[in-house]
Amino acid sequence: MDHMTDRPHSPLPYRSDIDGLRAVAVLAVVLYHFGFPGLDGGFVGVDVFFVISGFLIGGILWREYRATGTIWLKHFYLRRFRRLAPAFFAMLAVTGLLSWALLLPFEFREFGKQAIAATVYLSNVLFFRQVGYFDSASDEKPLLHTWSLAVEEQFYIFLPLFILLFRRSHRAMIVALVGCWIASLAGCILLTAEYQTVTFFLFPFRAWEMLSGVLLAIWGAETGRRWRGFAALSWIGLALVLASVLLIPSGPLFPGLLAVFPVLGTVLLLANGAGRNPVNRLLTMPEAVFVGRISYSLYLWHWPVLVLSVYLRGEYANLLEAALWMALSVGLAWVSWRFVELPVRQVRMPGWVLLGGTVTASVVALGLGAVVYLKDGMPERFGPEAQPHIAASADFLQDWSRCTTPTEGPLMGIETCPIGPEGAPRVLVWGDSHVRAFHAGLDLAAQEAGVPGLVIWRAGCPPLFDIRKVESAATLAQDAACTNANLQIKQSFGRLPSLEKVLLIGRWAYYANGSGVGLDAHNTIAVHPAMAPTRVGELQQDTVAEAAEDTVLYLLDWFDEVLVLRQPPEITKYDSRLASREAAHRGWPLARKPDTATEIPAAALSQRVIASEAPWRAMAAAGAVTLLDPWPWICSDGTCRALHDGAGWYFDNNHVTNTAARAMAPVFAPAFALEEGPGS
Repeated sequence: MDHMTDRPHSPLPYRSDIDGLRAVAVLAVVLYHFGFPGLDGGFVGVDVFFVISGFLIGGILWREYRATGTIWLKHFYLRRFRRLAPAFFAMLAVTGLLSWALLLPFEFREFGKQAIAATVYLSNVLFFRQVGYFDSASDEKPLLHTWSLAVEEQFYIFLPLFILLFRRSHRAMIVALVGCWIASLAGCILLTAEYQTVTFFLFPFRAWEMLSGVLLAIWGAETGRRWRGFAALSWIGLALVLASVLLIPSGPLFPGLLAVFPVLGTVLLLANGAGRNPVNRLLTMPEAVFVGRISYSLYLWHWPVLVLSVYLRGEYANLLEAALWMALSVGLAWVSWRFVELPVRQVRMPGWVLLGGTVTASVVALGLGAVVYLKDGMPERFGPEAQPHIAASADFLQDWSRCTTPTEGPLMGIETCPIGPEGAPRVLVWGDSHVRAFHAGLDLAAQEAGVPGLVIWRAGCPPLFDIRKVESAATLAQDAACTNANLQIKQSFGRLPSLEKVLLIGRWAYYANGSGVGLDAHNTIAVHPAMAPTRVGELQQDTVAEAAEDTVLYLLDWFDEVLVLRQPPEITKYDSRLASREAAHRGWPLARKPDTATEIPAAALSQRVIASEAPWRAMAAAGAVTLLDPWPWICSDGTCRALHDGAGWYFDNNHVTNTAARAMAPVFAPAFALEEGPGS
C-alpha cells in the first residue's frame, strides 16, 4: 500500500495528518488480525488506505497533467518501484525462508503460487479463485495480505493510462472518472450479496474507493483548496471511520453498501485534515505520525508473522501472547522502514539501476516460486517421521474428470460421476464426502467387475430421503441444496432404468450423534424431518434411524438390492496435516504440543457407533440391506490404526486416503457382483 507521499518528487506539500490517518488504518487491520476484541470491522483499514492512495496519487498525477499536459509514465513508475519494491521483496525473502522451514509440502507449494501472483500484482485474482478473505483457511496463507497491494498496483496502471487517454480534454476526463466511480460503486453494492468474493478482491469493484480519493484531489487542485475545512466534518469523518472499525461485521455483506461508511469518513478527514481542530491535533501527534510512517512495512510484515506463528504454535495461549507477536511485527516493520525503505528512497541512483534491481528481484522471486510449485513443495525437506503423514495429507485428491452436471433429464443440475467401464450405469453409489474418500476404491472395484457405476455425492449431506439438516460447516443455502438434491434423486429412479443396485455411504455416527468427535468435535449437525415439524424431545438418533428405514423401504421399490457401507472407524485424535506438522516441527522452540494419535482401541468407539449402526444392523438381519464392513481392514488385535505398513490410510479422523480406498476395493465387490443379462 502506498502509505507515504514521495516528497522529493511530488508537488504536494507534506501533511502529517495523513500519516496519522494511516496509523489509524494500519492499527485497525493489525489489531483485528491478531484477534483483539471489539474491533469486528478492523479490516476496513484497507479501505481507508485505498482512499488515501487515490488522494495522493491522484493529486500527484493531476498536478503533473495540468502543468505539462501529459503524464511521464517512466518517472511515475520509477517512483512507485522505489517506494514499494524494496520492502516487499525483503518481506517476501524472509517469509519464503521461514515457509521453507515450516510449511508442509502442499502448503509450501501453494506459497510458491502465491509468491508468483504477488510478484506480478495478481494475487487478488489468485485469492478470489480460492477461498474468501474471511474463511478459516485464509489464516494458512502467508501472502494473503498482498491482495490489497495487487489492487493498488492495478490502480497505478489504470489511472495514468486513463489520464493519458483523455488528456486532450480535462472536462471529459473528469466526467469519465465520475462515470467509472458510479459504475464501480454500483457494481460493488449490487453484486456483493451474491458475489461477495468477486467484489471483495477484484479491482473493478474496489476502484470507486480509490477514485473517491482521486476525485477529492482533483476538486482540491481545481478549486485551490487548502484543506482546512470545518472541525465538525473532521469529527463526522473520524466517527464514521471508528464506527466502521468497531461495528461493521465481517462476512458476506462486505464490501457492498457497508464500505461507503469508512470511505466517506476518510474523504471527510482528508478534505478537512489541515485545519486546526482536536481531530487533526490527534492525528498529528508524534506517535501517530511515526506509526503512519512505518505503516507500509507494518502492513507487509504483520500478516506473515501472524500466520507463521499460529502455524507453529497451533493457537495463541492468550491475548498477551498475541500482543507479543504483534510487537514483533512492529519491530520488524521499524527495521524494514529504517534499513530498507528509507535508504532506498534517500539514495540517489540512476533510473536504470532502480529498474534493473526491481526486474532482477522479480525474476528471482518468479523463478523460486516456480521451482517450489513444480517440485510439489519439496517434500524431502522433512525427515522419515513426518513422511507417512505428509504423504497421507497429499493422498486425498481424486480424478473427477469424468464428472458432468446434466442440463436436462432426471438428474439435471446434480453432478454425476461415472466409475468403472463405459456404459449405462448399473450401480448407483450415493452418499456424502465419504464417497469422495472411497472414490479410488469404488472405481477399482467397478473396473475389476466390469460393471459401470454412477457416483453422486455431496459433502455433509446424508443419503437419506425426507430430512433437512443444519450444519455448522455449511451455509443455509448448502443445507437447503442437500434437501432439494435428495428429493430430486428420489424422484429420478423411474427414469434411470439401467440401475440395478444402490450403495449408500455416509458418516452415520456424525448424523446420529449430531457432532464430530475428537479433533473435529467442533463440527455439529442437526437432522430434522423435512416435511414434519420438529418433534420436541425426540432424539436425533431416532430421527436418523426412522429416515434410514423409510429410505431403504423406498429404494427397494426401485432396486434389486440395497447395500450400505458401515462407516469406517473414526481415529478420533488423528489428522494427517496436524500429525505432519507435529513431526516436522519437533524440536522447534514454541512448537505446538503433540495432540494427535495414530490409533485407537476399537472398544473405545462402541458407544459412538452403537446408535448409528443399530438401524442398519436390524435391516441387515431382516434381509433388507447388505452391510459392507471395512473395519477388519483397518482394525486388528482390537486396535484401529491410521497407518498401515508405513502408509497413511487416513486423511483426517474419518476420511480415508486413496491408498486405503484402493486397498479396500474388495469390500465393495458385492456391490458390483451382477448377473449377466440384458442390461450388461
